[in-house]
Amino acid sequence: MELKIKQRISLSAYFFLSGVCFATWASRIPTIKIFYNLNEAELGNLLFIMPISSLIGLPFSGWLVSKFNSRNPLIVSFIFYSLALFFIGYSNNILFLSVSLFLFSFSMRIINIAINTQSIALQNTFQKKIIGSFHGLWSLGGLIGVGFSTLMVKFDVTMKHHLLIIAIFSLTIALISYQFLMKSDKPTTGNKLIIGKPDTFILLLGILVFLAAVCEGGMFDWSGVYFKEVIKEDVFTLGYFIFMFFMAFSRFVSDKIIDVIGMKKAYVISATFISSGISMVIIFPYFWPAIIGFSLVGIGVAAIIPMTYALAGKSKKYSAGLIVSIITTYGIVGMLLGPPLVGYLAHLFNLKTAFVLFLISGLLIIPISQLFFNTQKDAMK
Repeated sequence: MELKIKQRISLSAYFFLSGVCFATWASRIPTIKIFYNLNEAELGNLLFIMPISSLIGLPFSGWLVSKFNSRNPLIVSFIFYSLALFFIGYSNNILFLSVSLFLFSFSMRIINIAINTQSIALQNTFQKKIIGSFHGLWSLGGLIGVGFSTLMVKFDVTMKHHLLIIAIFSLTIALISYQFLMKSDKPTTGNKLIIGKPDTFILLLGILVFLAAVCEGGMFDWSGVYFKEVIKEDVFTLGYFIFMFFMAFSRFVSDKIIDVIGMKKAYVISATFISSGISMVIIFPYFWPAIIGFSLVGIGVAAIIPMTYALAGKSKKYSAGLIVSIITTYGIVGMLLGPPLVGYLAHLFNLKTAFVLFLISGLLIIPISQLFFNTQKDAMK
C-alpha cells in the first residue's frame, strides 16, 4: 500500500476516535446534570472549566508546534485524553470531575492542533481536497459515539462503565495507528508570530471558526438537554444523534460541492442552513420540527471549519502548524465558551431563548466570510 494512503488511514483513525470520545462525554452531560443535581447556571460553571483549560494550553501548544513533528504531541495528548475520559466516568465529587474536565479539554486542544496540522501537510501530497473527509470522520466518530451512548442509556449501563469501554477502545486503536502517522511535518519557517498590528488574515479566519464552533459546541452540549427538558423526549440523545448524522454526511460530500460552487458561496449557504434550523427549533419546540431543525444545523455547520482550515493552509506568512494553533484557539474557545453562556442565558430566561445565541452566531458567518474574501485576495494567491 502506498505510504500516503497508510498515513491517511492512520490520521483518519485519530479524527474518528477524537469524535467518538468527545461525543461520549457530551452525550452524558444530562446524566452528570442529574447526578450532581445541577441547575443550568451551575452546569454552565462546570462547562466553563473547559475554555479556561484550553486558553492555559495556548502557549504550550504553540511551543509544541515549533519544537516537534506533530505525531509525538498527538500520541501523548491522546493518552491523557483517554485517561481523562475514564476519570470523568469515575468521578464521585465536583472537584475530581472538574480536574478531569480540565485535563480532557487541555488534551483535546493539543490533539486538534496536531491532527489538523497533519491534515494540511498530508493534503499537499494529494491532488485533491481531503480535509473535509477528515472532519467527516470526526463527525462519524461523534455519530458512532452518541449512537453507542444511546444504547448505554437505553439499557441503563452506568456512566463509569460506558466511559471505561470507550477509553480503552480509543487508546488501543490510537497506539496501533501511531506508527503510520506522518513523521516529518515540522515546519522550518513561519514558526514565530509577529507581534504588532493584528493579522487580518488570521483574525477573520479565527472569527469564522469561533462562530461555527459556538454553534457546533452548543449542539454537542445542549441538544440532549433540549430534547429532554423542552421536547420532553426520554431518549434524550436522539437530537444529538440526528445533528451528528447530518453533519457527518455533509462533511463527506462537502469537498466535491465546494469545488463546484466555491468557498465564498459555501459559507453563505452554510450560514443560511444554521440560522434556518435554529429558528425552527426555537419557534416550533416539538419533536418533528426539532428533528428537522437539528438536521439543518448539522448540514450548515459541516463545511465551515474544514473550509477555514483549508484557507489557513494558504497563508504565505506563517507555517501551517502555527496558524492552525492560533485559529484552533478561536475554535476551541468558541466550542467550549458557547455552552456555558447558553447555561447562563437559560438560567436567566429559558433554554429556548438561550438558543438565540446560535442563531446570531450563524448569521454573523455571512458578513465575516464575505469580508475575508473581499479583503484577502492577495494573501491567497
